[in-house]
Amino acid sequence: MDDLIYLFAAVVVIASALSGLAIRTAPALWLKTAALVLSALLMLTAYGSLTDLLGKPKGISLEWARRNVPEATVLSVSMNEDHAIYVWLQFDDDPEPRAYALPWSLSRAKELQEAMEYGKAWGTKVRMRRPFGKDIGKHDPMFYAEPQPPLPPKRGYTG
Repeated sequence: MDDLIYLFAAVVVIASALSGLAIRTAPALWLKTAALVLSALLMLTAYGSLTDLLGKPKGISLEWARRNVPEATVLSVSMNEDHAIYVWLQFDDDPEPRAYALPWSLSRAKELQEAMEYGKAWGTKVRMRRPFGKDIGKHDPMFYAEPQPPLPPKRGYTG
């Protein structure tokens, strides 16, 4: 969400530059007015579309800022059979969770379900390996439950 202002600022700069060029080169007043109106509409449309996208899950293939993240914690899941697997992920270096849509895969859905059941039973978190990488092999699980932490060491009897 912090990146939204920078994306919108880039759109405003580009739209302003385009309208400035159109105004300088347009011979008629109505063309100059049309360039200003169209650039204002572009800015409003860009702002509206960017803010609307904030509430929608991003496709895994569209993520570019976190391409090399090794793992993430799965906070929540919603499965829409034959359409997508929706996950809320939290990254180790960012406290804000992000929503993503994975392409539907029955084997990944089963793997995720098993990891969630194991995590619930043992009270551990569910993790996702290489969320944006394509190098996950068929035998490497993408989702897994963290192992149960070891018990604290026993104190020796000093009597």
